[in-house]
Amino acid sequence: MKFLVVCGHGLGSSFMIEMNIEQALKELDINESHIEVDHSDLGSASPDMADVFICGKDLADNVASFGELIVLDNILDKDELKTKIEEKLKEKGAL
Repeated sequence: MKFLVVCGHGLGSSFMIEMNIEQALKELDINESHIEVDHSDLGSASPDMADVFICGKDLADNVASFGELIVLDNILDKDELKTKIEEKLKEKGAL
């Protein structure tokens, strides 16, 4: 399974969220070899790049057409991120 974090420019916020996802996976005791996490800017992202796309609510309309989506109300909230990652993994049967 692959998660792709999408932000406006693909630099700071998406990379920060990528690192927070990796931490959340460790806390959830998920084997990271089964889940790949990457980040991209909106202009470079495409539907074939991931199974699940993650973005802030400001980009949700732009990313929704790519496929499965996790929308973060607050990109700085690690608890929200962890909860939504856990829910998606349960939904996909990966947890």
